[in-house]
Amino acid sequence: MRGAHHSPRELRNLPDPLSIRRNVTHKTSEEKLLSQIDLRRLPRHIAIIMDGNGRWAQNRRLPRIAGHRAGMRAVRQGVEACRRLGIPHLTLYAFSVENWKRPQTEVDLLMALLREYLKKEMERMKRHQIRLRVIGRIRELPKAVRQDLQEALQETKHNSNLQLTLALNYGARAELVDAFRKLVRTMKQGGRVEMSERSISERLYTHGLPDPDLLIRTSGEMRLSNFLLWQAAYAELWVTETLWPDFKRRDLYQAVLDYQKRERRYGGLGLA
Repeated sequence: MRGAHHSPRELRNLPDPLSIRRNVTHKTSEEKLLSQIDLRRLPRHIAIIMDGNGRWAQNRRLPRIAGHRAGMRAVRQGVEACRRLGIPHLTLYAFSVENWKRPQTEVDLLMALLREYLKKEMERMKRHQIRLRVIGRIRELPKAVRQDLQEALQETKHNSNLQLTLALNYGARAELVDAFRKLVRTMKQGGRVEMSERSISERLYTHGLPDPDLLIRTSGEMRLSNFLLWQAAYAELWVTETLWPDFKRRDLYQAVLDYQKRERRYGGLGLA
């Protein structure tokens, strides 16, 4: 039997066998992880510190913006993984109050990427019933960004599946300062305020959101970076060496699986 003959052009268009094997392996590992997850004991709220975009680009001798753009694809992976599992809340640390210290060109590009993400993902959010929420000092963002955010919030406000919260111009200390300012303002206006954990929680940006059960950080750094300091008091921490642009659905599945192996005691003695 004679073998098939291909022209050089046809050979270039043939699938790469190594790439095919790699995709099959990834799919198999993803399905294996999914099969081990107990869908009755999922975290209600996952928060992610998306770190490593700059290092990802540096490792490839690319400009930092290439890492941020690649990070947008990882956002889609994380959102899709939560949607498939049926996790109701996902919060992403997208831009901190400290990020303004970066070069102006990088800040401008980050804002442009945010606007691009909102436009590109809107139809997907509508199709999959994903509701957008934003936390942080939004009033300090550029006017065009605020307008796009407002449109996205309006377009998705009736969606009822996953709630995706973007932390923008966010800092946990700034959030606490703003919460205490609200308390003081209420007291000055003659309102009765009981100083308690509940009264503070009700004035945080995250009011109405459950506290995160699982907090993921990529790139191997072992710190919270001023993210959800109040809300993450009893969150389970999961750190991976994977840089954010390389974060895939299977990484989130692995985090959930590891989360389910832990015993959450909240300061008590646990089941034992």
